[in-house]
Amino acid sequence: MSYFKKILLIFAVIAVGGYLVAAATLLNRRPADQKCTGLEFLPRDTAFAGFISQREVESLLKSEGLYPVGKPLSDVRTAEMERVLDSHPLVDRVECYVTLGGRVCVEVFQRVPVLRVFPTGGDSYCVDNKGTAMPSSVRCSARLPIATGDVEKSFAARDLCKFALFLQQNPFWEAQVEQIHVLPKGDVELVPRVGNHVVYLGRLDGYEHKLARLKEFYEKGLSRVGWDKYSRISVEFDNQVICTKRRP
Repeated sequence: MSYFKKILLIFAVIAVGGYLVAAATLLNRRPADQKCTGLEFLPRDTAFAGFISQREVESLLKSEGLYPVGKPLSDVRTAEMERVLDSHPLVDRVECYVTLGGRVCVEVFQRVPVLRVFPTGGDSYCVDNKGTAMPSSVRCSARLPIATGDVEKSFAARDLCKFALFLQQNPFWEAQVEQIHVLPKGDVELVPRVGNHVVYLGRLDGYEHKLARLKEFYEKGLSRVGWDKYSRISVEFDNQVICTKRRP
C-alpha cells in the first residue's frame, strides 16, 4: 500500500469514528424540558420468587418523593431510587435507568428463597440462595423443602443452604424431598414426598454420594418390593443401604 493510500485510510477511519460519536451524542440528547412518560417494572428471578409487585415498587418510590412519572428527566434521581429499593428486605439488587423514549426502567433482582426453616422453640424464617435469612412471610411460588428440628442459624445458612441448592438443581430430588429434619446431635433425616419411610443420612457430609446410592436403591429395590415396605432407610455409611422393615 502506497503512502498516499495509507493517509486516505487514516482520514477515513477518523471520519467514520467522528460520525459515530456525533450520531450517538445526538441520539442521546433529550430536550431540556422532556418529562418521564412512564415507569417500566422488570422483575427478575420470577421462576423462583414472585413476591415484589409494581404497585409495591411505586408505593416505595412515592413515599420517598422519588416517583419519576411526570417529572422532568433532569429531576429523576435513579441512584436514589436504587438506594430506596435496595433497602427492601426481599430485594437483592436494583438497576434504574432512563430510556431514549423517556421511560424509567426499574430492574429488580429478587432474593431467591431455597428453604423454609421451622426450628424447635424458635421463630420460622426462610433462607435465600446466598445463605441469608429472609422473613417467613415471603410469598413464594416455588415449592420449597422444610427444615425442622434443632436447626441453628449458622447451620441453616451454610450447610442446609448448600444442600437445598443441590436439591433445587436436581429435578428428581427437588420433587422427592419434602422435609429435612435435624436431630439434636446434628444428624439429618429426610422425609420424602413419595414413600412412607424416613431416610437417615447421618452427617450431611457427602450427601451427593449418599443420595446417588439412595436413588439407585429406589430404582432397583423399592420399585420391586414397594415404596411402603420399609419404615427407615439408612445411607449413612459408604457402600451400604440399611433398611428397617415396617412392623405389621
